Amino acid sequence: MHRITGRTGDESLIEMSPTESLRDETNGYHHHPTSGGRSTQQGQSAIDKSQQSKDSVFFRDGVRRVDFVLSYIDDKDGERKQERRREYEANLEKAGLELETEDKSESEDGKTYFLKIHAPWEVLATYADVLKIKVPFKANDIPNHTEIPMNWLSTPFRLPDHIMHPEPDFFTAPFNKSKSDFFLIDDKETFFPPSTRNRIVYYILARCPYYKGDHGDKDKKGIKRLLNNGTYTSAFPLHDCRYWTRSRDLNCESERYNLYKYWARFLCFFKEQPLNLIRKYYGEKIGIYFAWLGFYTEMLFFAAVVGVICFIYGLLTYSENEWSYEICSEEIGGKIVMCPLCDKKCGYWKLNSTCNSSWQSHLFDNVGTVFFAIFMGIWVTLFLEFWKRRQARLEYEWDLVDFEEEQQQLQLRPEYETKCTNRRLNRITQEMEPYLPITSKCARTCLSGATVLFWISLIIACIIGVIAYRLAVYAAFASIMKDSPTNNLQVVGSLITPQLATSVTASCINFVIIMILNLMYERVAIWITDMEIPKTHLEYENKLTVKMFLFQFVNYYSSCFYVAFFKGKFVGYPGDYAYMFGSHLRNEECDPGGCLIELTTQLVIVMTGKQVWGNIQEALVPWLMNWWGSRRSRSHPESLYSRWEQDHDLQSFGQLGLFYEYLEMVIQFGFITLFVASFPLAPLLALFNNIIEIRVDAWKFTTQFRRPVAAKAHSIGAWAEILSGVAVLSVVTNAFIVAFTSDMIPRLVYMYAYSSDSGISMKGYINDSLSVFNISEIPDRSRPEDGENPSWFNSSITTCRYRDYRYPPGHEKQYSHTMKFWHILAAKLAFIIIMEHVVFLVKFFVAWMIPDVPSEVKARIKRERYLVQEYLHNYEVEKLKMQLSQNGHSECTCTPMIYPSLTKHEVLSECL
Repeated sequence: MHRITGRTGDESLIEMSPTESLRDETNGYHHHPTSGGRSTQQGQSAIDKSQQSKDSVFFRDGVRRVDFVLSYIDDKDGERKQERRREYEANLEKAGLELETEDKSESEDGKTYFLKIHAPWEVLATYADVLKIKVPFKANDIPNHTEIPMNWLSTPFRLPDHIMHPEPDFFTAPFNKSKSDFFLIDDKETFFPPSTRNRIVYYILARCPYYKGDHGDKDKKGIKRLLNNGTYTSAFPLHDCRYWTRSRDLNCESERYNLYKYWARFLCFFKEQPLNLIRKYYGEKIGIYFAWLGFYTEMLFFAAVVGVICFIYGLLTYSENEWSYEICSEEIGGKIVMCPLCDKKCGYWKLNSTCNSSWQSHLFDNVGTVFFAIFMGIWVTLFLEFWKRRQARLEYEWDLVDFEEEQQQLQLRPEYETKCTNRRLNRITQEMEPYLPITSKCARTCLSGATVLFWISLIIACIIGVIAYRLAVYAAFASIMKDSPTNNLQVVGSLITPQLATSVTASCINFVIIMILNLMYERVAIWITDMEIPKTHLEYENKLTVKMFLFQFVNYYSSCFYVAFFKGKFVGYPGDYAYMFGSHLRNEECDPGGCLIELTTQLVIVMTGKQVWGNIQEALVPWLMNWWGSRRSRSHPESLYSRWEQDHDLQSFGQLGLFYEYLEMVIQFGFITLFVASFPLAPLLALFNNIIEIRVDAWKFTTQFRRPVAAKAHSIGAWAEILSGVAVLSVVTNAFIVAFTSDMIPRLVYMYAYSSDSGISMKGYINDSLSVFNISEIPDRSRPEDGENPSWFNSSITTCRYRDYRYPPGHEKQYSHTMKFWHILAAKLAFIIIMEHVVFLVKFFVAWMIPDVPSEVKARIKRERYLVQEYLHNYEVEKLKMQLSQNGHSECTCTPMIYPSLTKHEVLSECL
């Protein structure tokens, strides 16, 4: 915390003296008071505006850069708002900022005022010192010896060097205003890049009061509160040009155009991302998101390749699927009569009717599935560990090594200050600050928790409803398809079965329910988080992250968990079926080929549906809103559509904008790790989606959103912990999927322990895995109605088969589990224990082997710190020599530069 004390303990901003800030007379800026308390130049602007470029980001004098823009509408009943604006803008001027107002007559809608803000050098230098912003003081002379083998192979994927490295590499140190000549300042107007300038200005705007004098309400401060109460309609920094063409002003960098040309266009999907340019234009927080998304996509490539290989293995071993041959055979599957799959409406059926689904399930239910599940457990660890290394390298390159994120989050939220009327002494700052009583805090937390539990219960209720739909509709589909009317359909007719029809329709209904609940809960989550009144922005984001992820986790994954771990596990047997909650709906059975193919169907529909819908929503909604918002400018082509008006019509990038981007990717990460054993092609789908996602996000940021205020962040925050938790859970879920959802373990047990054929063979497996039941013992409530049985069924058929390991009728232990059932169960449990221990052991070993920070980065950090100290020492020595030489041999009365005197103004302690 950096605090410079001065006159009073309540002042929050530095007041610039006339000698510190640029005088109004010298820069051609003259005040003409108006009713709104702002200065306008209506007579002159009519002339200037006709000559002004649409992409001008400067004041009317063409010299001072517009660092921030505030807009407002002068309401008829807005006297209080006018007073707030008058006091706020007067205090901004006291803080050293320079203002210029565009009258509403100059705007294309004829009613919006635009207040342009410029920060002169003295303001930038003062607050750069306060915020400890790192700036260059010497060119980096550490040689870069990193050479990538066969580097020429990556040439097609590279971008031009001036795009990838828009700035030279320098040694940097925290800016010190008293040592300004120590730093490499060639031009004060361009020394601080626009992203740093708008960050400094926003720092002032967020803390500037809008009361008069020293005795006003100390809570009346900050642009956020003025936006909330409608005093201003928007606040944003400017883009530097139109995205489709360079600015005609040579003083404009046209970085937005470069980002669009080399990054946001979809034809650049195979190119690397210009992360340094993204960071320079948007700030480190957005830069770190795209760095993470790009790295995640790169790592998905390796998972996708292995997944495709496992899928190809399933295709190549398609003909070796002995149990599918037995199911499809007329001699085996054609003679096995299966018991009805539902009560009353389902008749007896022959096993070979599931021939197609049996072949399909082999594509995903094979030995390659086990290998891929183990591989993904290790891949997740490699992804997280290598990301830590990439993140450490970015921290060094982006001057975030000594950045303490907590400092920027110490600022109290305006909502917290408003709603908390109680005050107490802060032991650290020794100032009175608002606080929330413990009783109120507990009550709000309990209400919030109860609300979250209610919504999670609502999700579970919807899932139960979908399950009831599956049970009820399956009987209807079975009754309709008993004579196979779908076989008349070309191509797909033979593939449509009651199981497939039920699974697909239920998955689609479940997806629609997920989307509806998701839209509703987003508002609820924000509402209950606001109700808790979090103290800081960091606390607010963490609380909202936990609520949203917990809800999304249950919402998106619950149906997959049901199919994977509950369906077909609690069925009973023909004489004693299990029913859902005592109703007439019988619990679902798995297809003779297993439930894995149905889990695959569920995963594909929910995962791809979410990704396609998400990309359409992300791209289409902002475009439509911007198209509608800018309709007036299209109908008035004769008016000048200025840079601030163009940006004003774009969508605002809210504080939680990145939150939703991270949430979308973390949910996808769960799909490709938690259930990947059922669908090896999931990483491939995620890879294709992310290639599109990067460009859609880039397109949104570059063309559809206002320029966000630059913010610092040295990591992806709480999402790293969530990813680690999902990674650990994925090992458990995949082990259970292989053991209990697929038929891999029963097949292996039969092959090595019960195969009757000489040697290792799967012959006879189908007959061995089906138990026998006496048809005469089926109770009336389960017996098929007249007309439901197929034409081939007659009274000579006395038994039916069902999927289980139970003793046959007539045995002394009839219909109880055989010893084979317990052998297979023991094998499943053993597999889970062995797989989890092996994967966790490898995960921990890999995590231990790979250091979080590369040794090269550690060495560079130490080298830079050493050089900074050395150069600072030499600078102080030379400065002292110069002072001594100027004073001759007289006694030196100057203050050594190593102990600069503190200015007599108080500044804020919170650093953004």
